[in-house]
Amino acid sequence: MQEGAQTISDRIQDKLDDLTRAERQLALSILENYPASGLGPLAALAKDAHVSVPTVARMVQKLGYKGYPDFQAELREELRAKARDPIAKHETWAEAAPSGHILNRFTDAVIENIRHTLGHIDAEAFDRACDLVADTDRHLYIVGGRVTHTLAEYLFLHMQVIRSALTHVQSTSNTWPHYLLNAQEGDVFVIFDVRRYENNTLKLAEIAHERGAEIILFTDQWRSPVHQLADITFSSRIVVPSAWDSAATTMLLIETMIAAVQGLDWKQAKERMEELEEMFDHTKLFRKFT
Repeated sequence: MQEGAQTISDRIQDKLDDLTRAERQLALSILENYPASGLGPLAALAKDAHVSVPTVARMVQKLGYKGYPDFQAELREELRAKARDPIAKHETWAEAAPSGHILNRFTDAVIENIRHTLGHIDAEAFDRACDLVADTDRHLYIVGGRVTHTLAEYLFLHMQVIRSALTHVQSTSNTWPHYLLNAQEGDVFVIFDVRRYENNTLKLAEIAHERGAEIILFTDQWRSPVHQLADITFSSRIVVPSAWDSAATTMLLIETMIAAVQGLDWKQAKERMEELEEMFDHTKLFRKFT
């Protein structure tokens, strides 16, 4: 496998929208435990994904392979290439811990998630998203869900300092329709939605889309249904050796966006920061050591 070539995972994600329901179910099953899920017999893969053997054969052909043997051959080549990768031979991150320690295994997974995600980020789309978020002529709505509300709050807190005209909407609140009363064409919705995708979030996105708002979506590698409505979608790899998914890659994108947006109108951001600091001094909210 040549450096920079498309992986099977890349091909699957590129084709997700073109797959049938059963094929999409199979694709998501493969991605769930990639690449180990594709190393066994065809019948075993079909059984694990709860689809038929012909469904596996059809999807493999849609990905550009003559048959399952060719699919597996490329998958094994991916694994050999990965084994040759210097990243796979690095010294342990936590040097006092064994290489198999959770600190090192988790870090390896996060770094691989970041590398894979950044490899698929469209820089022009990211710049466009930052321009939209920075545009104070557009009201900015930031939306999080049951778990992702923490990411939404983090972005909202920083945007409060950088710009005016923004609203934090929690999609898990039963009052979220109230926020949409003022939404207008051209407004911007930044929406966070990762598996398990929330019905409230999808409905909110549908109404925002109907009102002519532009939607920026932060989601995972399987992509929330909201992506079909979104103008710009950022899909982050989130799987780590844990019962919980990782938000590390998404947080990296958020913090990069914050840095970019503050730089787009630094004069305004600086003035707002200075005004906020004066308020902090006046309220004595924080201790000072000088």
